[in-house]
Amino acid sequence: MKIAILGAGAMGSLFGGYLSQKNEVCLIEINQGIVEKINRYGVKILRNGEERVLYPKATADSSGIGCMDLVIIFVKSMHTRNALSQNKHLIGGDTYVMTLQNGAGHEQVIAEFVPPERIIIGTTEHNSSIVEPGCVHHGGGGKTTIGLCRGDSSVLQPIVDSFSACGLPAVVTDDVEKAVWKKLLINISASVLTAVLQVKLGYILSDEHAWAIAQTLIREAVAVAKAKGIDLDAEQSIADVKALLAGAKDGYTSIFADLRDGRRSEVDTINGYVVSLAKKLQVPAPSHEFVVNLVHALEGKKKQ
Repeated sequence: MKIAILGAGAMGSLFGGYLSQKNEVCLIEINQGIVEKINRYGVKILRNGEERVLYPKATADSSGIGCMDLVIIFVKSMHTRNALSQNKHLIGGDTYVMTLQNGAGHEQVIAEFVPPERIIIGTTEHNSSIVEPGCVHHGGGGKTTIGLCRGDSSVLQPIVDSFSACGLPAVVTDDVEKAVWKKLLINISASVLTAVLQVKLGYILSDEHAWAIAQTLIREAVAVAKAKGIDLDAEQSIADVKALLAGAKDGYTSIFADLRDGRRSEVDTINGYVVSLAKKLQVPAPSHEFVVNLVHALEGKKKQ
């Protein structure tokens, strides 16, 4: 397949590196320094004390590379529209556009560029962090779950097979929205609290006050999901998040790093997505409204 990946950050570089083993992959990145480093030295992936170098192409100007079979979005959610607008020439009549970004609701922006039956949404259990430009640490692996926004998702099997053959085990489902929400529940509770409190994931479970807030956020979000017709159980969801935290005590999150470094976060497509949907469905979500305002207040703190 011809694959373009928008964004050569931690996740874009990770997926771009692995997928380049059996596909023609090009990373689209606005930072020319990163582009030059990847083209010269490849993408270095560190995992379990081992180092691996893979060789996707990279460019800051995608105008000459033609239409893709698949475009994967790994820019931060607030940059999605701009990234697609600048690279819309990559999208032909047979191109699929995939988002594995944090949060939910990304398909609403993607639909401005491609019809719903060619939009792939999904979630991945892989995590990655930048060691330096062109070098990432693959902290943990797992399954990538994808499905179409509209239509029979079984047509995506060739994409799933290619991902799996490249060391990124993947599955396709017609109930992908539920999978996205399961990942969202982790982000709207534990992840956002690590950012606000500037702590590791394990602290959320070990501190009774932090865990109480996390449970409240999960219960509110599950109520919103149920109103949307998504079959989730609050107690099971709390147990799932608890199990994840128990196995990732020393983990950090991208939103933690955003607030630490004074960057704008993706909270509007995480807790903010819950808030906007709650208002539409007339379901109360006061804790999420508070968290969104609090995160934005913290984003502005370093500007003082």
